[in-house]
Amino acid sequence: MSTKKSPEELKTIFQKYAAKEGDPDQLSKDELKALIQAEFPSLLTGSSTLDDLFKELDKNGDGEVSFEEFQVLVQNIPQ
Repeated sequence: MSTKKSPEELKTIFQKYAAKEGDPDQLSKDELKALIQAEFPSLLTGSSTLDDLFKELDKNGDGEVSFEEFQVLVQNIPQ
């Protein structure tokens, strides 16, 4: 299964998980964990942990991941 998704697919996936709690335009750590485990499990292989990914993605340090921050992660997924 390819991990490459179109921008529209990524936005739909992001919104599906972001809407579960709090701000519908931001992913909490729990929402990000659920999204990655369900949609991109290969990201959590090796030495990468969810905490590492979250710290890397949360560029502005607000404790949530925006769609723009999330896009950076998925654009760098090897095919």
